[in-house]
Amino acid sequence: MINQVYRLVSPRQFEVIYNDRTIISDKVIIRPTNLSICAADQRYYTGTRGKEAMKKKLPMALIHEGVGEIVFDPQNKYKVGTKVVMVPNTPTEVDPIIGENYLKTSLFRSSGYDGFMQDYVFLSHDRVVELPQDIDMDVAAFTELVTIAVHSLSRLNSKAHTRRETFGVWGDGNLGYISCLFLKKMYPESKVFIFGKTDYKLNQFSFVDKAIKIDEIPEDLTIDHAIECAGGKGSQYAIDQMVEHINPEGVICLLGVSEYPIEINTRMVLEKGLTLLGSSRSGTKDFQNTVELYKQYPEILEYLSILIGEVYNVKKLADATKAFENDLSSSWGKTVMRWMI
Repeated sequence: MINQVYRLVSPRQFEVIYNDRTIISDKVIIRPTNLSICAADQRYYTGTRGKEAMKKKLPMALIHEGVGEIVFDPQNKYKVGTKVVMVPNTPTEVDPIIGENYLKTSLFRSSGYDGFMQDYVFLSHDRVVELPQDIDMDVAAFTELVTIAVHSLSRLNSKAHTRRETFGVWGDGNLGYISCLFLKKMYPESKVFIFGKTDYKLNQFSFVDKAIKIDEIPEDLTIDHAIECAGGKGSQYAIDQMVEHINPEGVICLLGVSEYPIEINTRMVLEKGLTLLGSSRSGTKDFQNTVELYKQYPEILEYLSILIGEVYNVKKLADATKAFENDLSSSWGKTVMRWMI
């Protein structure tokens, strides 16, 4: 069969290429239906990823957050039409110690490896996780982002000491919202504070115990563990505040991506005996855990629906370009493309 792949060939320019693929294989064939634009995709789209990275990784199909429906399964594990979430991380080896998302040999879609902007996606069975068939696919489209928070919290759960009376989350964007939401579900007896700088964003966090502006933090406020979701230059200021307000021997989970090195007050990190715990991407297990949490707490999906910013019906490449361009000026939520091309 001829599969059309929609690749970014230079900043802001998509082109269609045609791949001849056979259905006689062990791969599941999926028709993408709903795709979500990530900040990482935008760095490639706008050319701000860096000249060397752009030269090395383009041409490439973007998007690593997406869901779709089964078109063909050679093993008949999935029926045609089954709704699934696609796992973008693709390991090429198994390590007994290192997780699949931290192996240097793993491939990741829309990062040097074609993402989901295709007519059909061919995946191994272990890269597919079945969704509830009544799920809102616009919400499910950014499940990959949700799995990053779930993965981080699973690492926090295994590394942090057992005093978990208060959690602090820095960063009032999408990832901060998701992290707070899942903290409240996973630790219902604990208090969760969100720290941010934008009133209308903080107002969205209706389920937290307290929303605090970063320039109005009480001097005597303390937390047991913290999660940094600020990213960019803001991560330096966020970490500085975390180190100041966290209790001794707490864990600081780092999730925000910064393109440049930042300064950290190591004197206080040492004095308090803190643990800085980095987390990145996720694997199939995290997707499975996330879908199980969807089923266990269906209200999660209602809260996540608030994160839907704009939805675009993409029937031609110009529609995809419009979605990417408009997403650049979006101040809240996720841009979702209904893939009808």
